[in-house]
Amino acid sequence: MSHAANSLLVTSEKGLDLIKVSEGLEAEAYPDPGNRVTGEPWTIGYGHTRDVRRGDTCTEAQATDWLREDLRAAERAVRHLVDVPLTQMQFDALASFVFNVGPAAFGNSTLLRLINAGDAAGAAGQFKRWNRGADGVLPGLVTRRAAERDLFLSQEA
Repeated sequence: MSHAANSLLVTSEKGLDLIKVSEGLEAEAYPDPGNRVTGEPWTIGYGHTRDVRRGDTCTEAQATDWLREDLRAAERAVRHLVDVPLTQMQFDALASFVFNVGPAAFGNSTLLRLINAGDAAGAAGQFKRWNRGADGVLPGLVTRRAAERDLFLSQEA
């Protein structure tokens, strides 16, 4: 059962900024590079795909609104799966991580198991293991995981 204190947490501006930097802002819709036929799913903003079509554009404000909406599923997963109280920075780091890898991967991870066992330091060491794409280690994921780990270990309020 998830920890009651976590039920009040939502991603802070610091966590949102980490995700924005990691995802990058695209003001014009672009096709999925893995789907050369239709380009589906088309993506815009900070990784938003719902109802996106070729030719769509957005402002930074719209992209941020979509990011907050899209982030809700990751936040719910963190609140539901983590059984120990989290700091705001730990929650933010995990929301970024789950936004990127998905709730199922997080739910089956050693990272989650170590958090729930009370081993925050061990859990922090797991972030760097999640740095691969289909073609191997991706520099962008190495950078993102280091930022998530640092945020997770941060003592900021």
